[in-house]
Amino acid sequence: MGAVAVQEESFGELLRSWRQRRRVSQLDLAIEADVSARHISFLETGRARPSREMVMKLAEELEVPLRHRNRLLVSAGFAPVYPEREVRAPEMQVVREALDKILAGHEPYPAVVVDAVWNLVAANSAAAMFMEGVPAELLEEPVNVMRLSLHPQAMGGRLLNLAEVRAHLLHQLRRQAEVSGNGRLAELHDELASYVYPGVDLNVAHVPGPADILIPLRIAAGDRVLSMFTTIATFGTPVDVTVSELAIETFWPSDEETAAAFKYGVSGP
Repeated sequence: MGAVAVQEESFGELLRSWRQRRRVSQLDLAIEADVSARHISFLETGRARPSREMVMKLAEELEVPLRHRNRLLVSAGFAPVYPEREVRAPEMQVVREALDKILAGHEPYPAVVVDAVWNLVAANSAAAMFMEGVPAELLEEPVNVMRLSLHPQAMGGRLLNLAEVRAHLLHQLRRQAEVSGNGRLAELHDELASYVYPGVDLNVAHVPGPADILIPLRIAAGDRVLSMFTTIATFGTPVDVTVSELAIETFWPSDEETAAAFKYGVSGP
């Protein structure tokens, strides 16, 4: 068999793709980048070649993820700028220490660290509640937090407001896939959307009332109902691909009963 030719990505095609993904016109991008719309057009059609500085500026204006900024640079004939290190690498010690402090400081409430496709990177001890009773195959590496959240044999089977949480998470995942250009997120969305929950009406829509502020996670825990909301934090101004893709999700009690349950132990009195 002959060798299969691999088509290289052109800078112009990648630039156009990100501009369209961000729903930005050539004129708008030109104004932000302080160049002419004609120059943007020439870059996209290959009639002009960008400088390294122009690649970086356009990527910044389009809020291109660091991983894809490297691809833009390579497609324009330049070396990648942003390194990608393993979390366990010696150079990442300061990051690991920061994550450990955040996770430990959030006790007794759950907190997890996830990567770009929601695979679990680290967790505090309180997050063990999300793994209780979960089949072993769902806990094989890499453990995916979104999969745990919605799988019918995991949290999906314990969420009392499954329909509204599922709708929110699927919308969030679909939006992330569109914004990031990460095909693995799109695949994960399709997998989670295919889950079947016998006896559960997934079309039930929650209409927010005057007292509603956030959509809580209402989780059955024995004879208790734990009500929590979440926040997600990322590192500011990262220059490493791995660090830029890390997110810290923290869970907070929505009511005094849930706060007390975590304070004294979810299975406690």
